[in-house]
Amino acid sequence: MEEKQHKRRVRYSGKYPKKFEEKYKEHNPEKYKDTIERVISKGSTPAGMHISIMVKEILDFLQIKPGQQGLDCTLGYGGHTRKMLEQLQGNGCVYGLDVDPIESAKTVERLRGFGFGEDNFQFRLINFANIDKVAEEAGQFDFVLADLGVSSMQIDNPERGFSYKIDGPLDLRLDPKHGESAAERLHNITEEEFVGMMVENSDEPYAEEIAHKVFTLMSKGNPMDTTTALREAITEALWKVPKDEKEQAVKKSCARVFQALRIDVNSEFEVLYSFLEKLPGILKPGGRVAILTFHSGEDRLVKKSFKELAREGVYSEVSSDVIRPSAEECRINPRSKSTKMRWAIKA
Repeated sequence: MEEKQHKRRVRYSGKYPKKFEEKYKEHNPEKYKDTIERVISKGSTPAGMHISIMVKEILDFLQIKPGQQGLDCTLGYGGHTRKMLEQLQGNGCVYGLDVDPIESAKTVERLRGFGFGEDNFQFRLINFANIDKVAEEAGQFDFVLADLGVSSMQIDNPERGFSYKIDGPLDLRLDPKHGESAAERLHNITEEEFVGMMVENSDEPYAEEIAHKVFTLMSKGNPMDTTTALREAITEALWKVPKDEKEQAVKKSCARVFQALRIDVNSEFEVLYSFLEKLPGILKPGGRVAILTFHSGEDRLVKKSFKELAREGVYSEVSSDVIRPSAEECRINPRSKSTKMRWAIKA
């Protein structure tokens, strides 16, 4: 009988691999507890993993009880969903929604591995703009969470094009199988439209200079199809910024420009409008909703909707001000710093 050859796991090429796909720990980070704790203690997020934000504040507000039905509109890594499921103590159900077919499949498998079967956890590959369709099937909900941030797994994977820090295709789509990529979008709009996009979606102060540089480069045959190409164009556009301020200015402008493109490519404001409009209809009387936003445009929309609907008597109570993560959480997870939480209770 032929002896079965032991198949070795693919190892890092060198001690410190540079390529994301070579880092086996990043594809299943929860297996490497010591590594995770060490990385988090230094104030970083382990690549391939997402640290859930404001978990205590969310659970304190939602007041989840066994037997209830909830909705996590943005499943992501599943951290919030898992904590909400634990509150149900095996009695009740949480529906999780996401448009990212790549990461959501991993998350569903992870939650099933924690023992959450279909009686307790249901997943739907659907945009949370369509919460009414989910409610038609499931009925109304006792509690709802919408975390509007991009998951760290998406940011860390260079193939998704979410980060200006890593070279990759300029994509930025949450669902890479549908719609235009950010690169295609840039080639299908005018310079003036790009200026408007940056101002409206991220309050970019150098919008005109950046748009002019990007479109000048494209008109000369330089395709704006990678994260590096766009980052370099932004760097060149800020040539007037004093040398001692330039590094920080470029970083901030890169973050804002990538954010503006991501919002546009994924129609994030339109999705949020639709969600906020349909939200009261999917909540039971006394139902609670918490929303996490990550930039001023999102927060303004949520604040306006909650206040208007409270005045109309649709909500019995809404948060008077934003709730922010603690200083300790911001230290452990710097990606939480810009988070704002608002809540509402259905009348």
